[in-house]
Amino acid sequence: MKNKHIGTTMGLRLLLSARCLLVLVSFATQATPVADEVKATEQAFADSMANRDFPAFEAFLSEEAIFFSGNGVLRGKQAVAEHWKRFFEEAEAPFSWQPIQVEVLNSGELAHSSGPVFNSKGEEFAQFNSIWRKEKDGQWRIVFDKGQAACKTAPSE
Repeated sequence: MKNKHIGTTMGLRLLLSARCLLVLVSFATQATPVADEVKATEQAFADSMANRDFPAFEAFLSEEAIFFSGNGVLRGKQAVAEHWKRFFEEAEAPFSWQPIQVEVLNSGELAHSSGPVFNSKGEEFAQFNSIWRKEKDGQWRIVFDKGQAACKTAPSE
């Protein structure tokens, strides 16, 4: 009887742990209307690259934008636009990105978005992190952007 009780207790603990985990995951991924708005803005920003629409790309840049590029920093909308214009010269986009996670401050004025960056073959090679600010005209504009190489993980066995 003692072993049956231990098995039942462990089973209940596992069940409760699983339910708690599900609640935490649903809470952590619960979108808010503002987060949805920022995610849509980030996606529209990514679409500007896919659609080869440089003026649309520029419209998402804050005047104060700072983009980290290699070992350097691009400061200001004009510097970022001048550097990124080369990515719009070819008929096909050299890369694309997709927002996966968006978090917004309770004030609703700053947001962070992140997700994978894909090469032209659709292979993930980097991750991006962007900070968006709701500006005086009510539009979300990117103020910080930084990418880093994607981590290579060994396949699970």
